[in-house]
Amino acid sequence: MSSDLFPTASSYYAAVNPAPAPRPRLDGVRRFDVAIIGAGYTGLSAALHLAGRGVSVAVLEQARVGWGASGRNGGQVHTGQRLGQDELERLMGPADARKLWNMAEEAKGLLRALIADHGVDCAYEPGLIHADHKPHFVEESRAYAEKLARDYDYPHVEPLDRERLRALVKTDAYYGGSIDHGGGHLDPLALAYGLARAAESAGAMIFEGFRARRLVRGRPHRLEDGEGAAALADTVLVCTDGLLEGVEPAVESHVMPIANHIAVTAPLGERLKDVLTTRAAVSDSRFVVYYYRPTPDGRLLFGGGETYSTTLPKDVAPIVRRHLTKVFPQLRDVALEHAWGGVLGVTPTRLPFVREIAPGVLTAAGYSGQGVLLGPMFGKILGDAVAGRLEGFDLLARLPVPAFPGGTWLRKPILVAAMSYFALRDRL
Repeated sequence: MSSDLFPTASSYYAAVNPAPAPRPRLDGVRRFDVAIIGAGYTGLSAALHLAGRGVSVAVLEQARVGWGASGRNGGQVHTGQRLGQDELERLMGPADARKLWNMAEEAKGLLRALIADHGVDCAYEPGLIHADHKPHFVEESRAYAEKLARDYDYPHVEPLDRERLRALVKTDAYYGGSIDHGGGHLDPLALAYGLARAAESAGAMIFEGFRARRLVRGRPHRLEDGEGAAALADTVLVCTDGLLEGVEPAVESHVMPIANHIAVTAPLGERLKDVLTTRAAVSDSRFVVYYYRPTPDGRLLFGGGETYSTTLPKDVAPIVRRHLTKVFPQLRDVALEHAWGGVLGVTPTRLPFVREIAPGVLTAAGYSGQGVLLGPMFGKILGDAVAGRLEGFDLLARLPVPAFPGGTWLRKPILVAAMSYFALRDRL
């Protein structure tokens, strides 16, 4: 997969975060305790926590740090796992559902600690609004807020009727919703850059421009780039989310890449109040979700529209504008100064795929849009598993994540059909 896939100059995050100097390439054959594929949140957090234990760690990134979904997502920090607690109770039982909730709350604490302890300037803002685009969803949102307060000791989700939501989000597109005062949003590329600096300070090595093309399992495992460079390691962590191609079929059969699109307006000045009267982020109840938030410099960042290819459109802005004006027709004349796309990984159940694929080969992928919160935590859990602390890893490995029917060959047409169906339901 070529690094030309993502022209970073078009990203708002790349414009406001000066890129660090390129990291070195891996030359020849090098030996490490642990080799990590992917310099996103999961891989960087795993490297940070392993290096802090004195483990020899190499992070192998095919392009640049934060080049994948970690550096180009919507920046939203949600509460909980990707599925709601009622669904997790049905799938996993009340005891494991509670453990998964506790893990997600611990992930919030870890994220805050990483930001504070390592001086990561990622413009974190509290508050995340859930907006219901269908009338009958409003009662479900109210009941879920009550459930979290009653059953999970989480009183931070406040239900909103249509009038109260309309006061915060200036659109007629929604019927109500809720605001999670424990959620928030941040600059995702700044977070990736900060985690990389922290990992290197702890002793981890990051190599850029290494595209893993072959994994030869053995003692040690051997990761090759096909151009003469190779990393030998006792343990390999596959932390690529949706950006894995041809290296580990067990991951690819469970995790499907999809592309999402984001645009950022020109500075809105006083017009921002005609859209949002809150600094909170917003995501809505569509299956193909719309999400948006104010930026520190007074713009609106808006995400909407998915495609099922790792080849992005040449011009993303018109795609996003169609969705943006459905929610905010008052912005139809506003310039979109930055527009870009990114590839994330989804699974059939929208639950993450966390497994030991083979002895000494572990993965955490398929966050399905929840990676800002879960990626750093799951990286820590991978590091714990390497060190022999398996409680968190074993819990995640019990999540029901079947392979896509037909494996890597048929996963795309099946997912496209399913997503098209749910997109139609969003419009009805």
